[in-house]
Amino acid sequence: MGPETSDDAGVYCLTPELALAETCDVITPPVDDPRQFGRIAAANALSDIYAMGARPVTAMNLAFFPACSQEPWVLAEVLAGGQEALNEAGCCLVGGHTVEDDEFKYGLAVTGTLHPERILRNNAARPGDRLLLTKPLGSGIISTAIKGEMAAPEVEAEAIRWMSLLNKAAAELMGNHNPSACTDVTGFGLIGHCCEMARTTTVSIVLQLDAIPLMGNLAALVGDGMVPAGCYRNRDYYTALLDSTPIPPERLLPLFDPQTSGGLLIALAPADADRFQAAADDAGIFVRPVGEVLERQSLPVCIR
Repeated sequence: MGPETSDDAGVYCLTPELALAETCDVITPPVDDPRQFGRIAAANALSDIYAMGARPVTAMNLAFFPACSQEPWVLAEVLAGGQEALNEAGCCLVGGHTVEDDEFKYGLAVTGTLHPERILRNNAARPGDRLLLTKPLGSGIISTAIKGEMAAPEVEAEAIRWMSLLNKAAAELMGNHNPSACTDVTGFGLIGHCCEMARTTTVSIVLQLDAIPLMGNLAALVGDGMVPAGCYRNRDYYTALLDSTPIPPERLLPLFDPQTSGGLLIALAPADADRFQAAADDAGIFVRPVGEVLERQSLPVCIR
């Protein structure tokens, strides 16, 4: 698997029973604390491997550091935060590379393993499947508010908690419940990733607006103008693929919000979805039903 389906990672088959899933992801700081930045960036990169149904095994750091304006300890803290997330994932750091740059960026190249017959694609959802999401939306809007010093401490703490959370537990549980498709919700926002799921297939994604979980205080932050430019870019690009009449446009902005280390969006048959939800509830794993998959409607994504 290469870039042709816009999947979350590439896959290279080594043997009939072993394949490599490979990804690379680099972000700018969504928060001020360097250790938290490192952990979030690592969780964000690992998420692509989990979305493919793979287990992360090795990683390499990629750091772009403004040495003229930042002290070395800041980079050390970022790398320590990344290492914490890798340790939690059971993923071995095997090296990396640092470049001096004007803007601070950090991420990782991650390799995972999986059976070639258990690859999870983003465009294999089937009519009748239900859609479940493993994290609430809002990290892009709240990160913008953090940079503008407009986020209340409890709202900032909630966003950091979700962005720092690995998708490991949800992915491992998902693997036991026959998912038909999966992707992680990141830079294209929920609607963008739903469009990726449906665009090259004969299905449409139908989302239930009131069922979509949101982080705290998003409506107020949107009202204050704390909306990242990427949210508007997503809206401008994906609106043509969206049937959302007659929902007010401002209610849809969180669904276009580019997420950092967002949740998994998983398609499962109804009985498997019920079992997955029950097992997640028992294990204390956040999972919410957000919609369903239908035969192709007028557009790839519908909001109801």
